[in-house]
Amino acid sequence: MSKRQVEYQVQRVRLDRTVSRNAVRKLLTDHAEYGGWELTRLRRYWDGSREIWIRRKIIPAVPTLEL
Repeated sequence: MSKRQVEYQVQRVRLDRTVSRNAVRKLLTDHAEYGGWELTRLRRYWDGSREIWIRRKIIPAVPTLEL
């Protein structure tokens, strides 16, 4: 039996410097709790903007009926 490599769906989010730290935390918490996303990387730039990479596993559909 061969082991399959896990595949991920990745999403990049860019936030302006005007978004507060608490708003970013709430956004990431909601994505994690309701969408199954996990934080991969958060980068803050010199101008105060943030770039966030989040990912979640892709679960392939398995057919249940045989024809």
